[in-house]
Amino acid sequence: MKKECVGMLLAGGEGKRLGLLTKKLAKPAVHFGGKYRIIDFTLSNCTHSGIHTVGVLTQYSPFELNKHIGIGKPWDLDRQYDGVSILSPYTAKEGGSWYSGTADAIYKNIHFIEQYDPEYVLVISGDHIYQMNYQNLLYQHKATGADATISVMEVPWAEASRFGILNTTDTMQIYEFDEKPQNPKSNLASMGIYIFNWKTLKSYLIEDNKKIDSAHDFGKDIIPAMLQNEQKLFAYRFEGYWKDVGTVQSYWEANMDLLEEDLSLSLNNKNWRTFSHDTNYPPQFIESHAVVTHSLINSGCWISGSVHHSVLFTNVSVDDGASIKYSILHPNVKIGKNATLERAIVMENTEIPEGLHITSPSDHEPLVIDQNSLELMMSKS
Repeated sequence: MKKECVGMLLAGGEGKRLGLLTKKLAKPAVHFGGKYRIIDFTLSNCTHSGIHTVGVLTQYSPFELNKHIGIGKPWDLDRQYDGVSILSPYTAKEGGSWYSGTADAIYKNIHFIEQYDPEYVLVISGDHIYQMNYQNLLYQHKATGADATISVMEVPWAEASRFGILNTTDTMQIYEFDEKPQNPKSNLASMGIYIFNWKTLKSYLIEDNKKIDSAHDFGKDIIPAMLQNEQKLFAYRFEGYWKDVGTVQSYWEANMDLLEEDLSLSLNNKNWRTFSHDTNYPPQFIESHAVVTHSLINSGCWISGSVHHSVLFTNVSVDDGASIKYSILHPNVKIGKNATLERAIVMENTEIPEGLHITSPSDHEPLVIDQNSLELMMSKS
């Protein structure tokens, strides 16, 4: 049962800033990229990186997420002695509670990690879009003799205050860490991807759990405590594409990014495939008079109108005269005749009636629509 490294995937965030997208759905279960869920990218990274022991820590609205993960078959994580395990909050004889922070979530699952007696623990998030080989991170961690290694990348200065910001020496050893500082000293941001020596992390988790005033968070509590005690912390610089889809705007941008030819994140990368469930719908059908440009059109779609710079999930229909621009249509969406959509995100099973025009201005967040909000909108008009 002993494993060199166990992955702990944090998938319990509420995702309030995504509005309707996460009203009834855990953030990592939100549809993305035409045929995926957001969590598929992190799970696929684990598979490609040879991390086959993965605990997925769920909390808010987990039903759809749990159903999607299942026994982990699409990611080759349906294994007898390790594979993927769903770790929800539970109540034991001595009492239980919700996860109160990222570190608390790991603390409450120490028993899960201990059964594999690992040397290292990889802590990752289920709500980021990126492709990374975690073995490269682990290799640097071992080479530097670090107690913890944090994956980092440079972000625009204007966005730096949204992240945990690090300052490092020339050798990438971390000497300062500020969680979401108002006046950041650098733009080197934590990606929320960590590798810890398990014995060291375990001792900090146990100590942190005793502190009443702690937020029980890696960025706010565990990392600063390790720095204060002069533990060896190093930064691992990541150069590829990475997106935290924490807002409607960033979610829309990340989907639109997939349409850029020079983007480093390629869903067509045969050496690093993103795995998910196959819906087994028939191939897309695009009528001869339809116009489709610069878009992702998935299986089961029937296109009679025009689609430009948009992402269409499975089983979407666009009727005659309808126009779709810069939009994201989730599975089973129906667009009626002569309807117009621009900069909109239409959620699963929504039917846009004939002749309806919906446009979101470029200086506003794209509009998110489900069947209930659509009916409310129409009743007011």
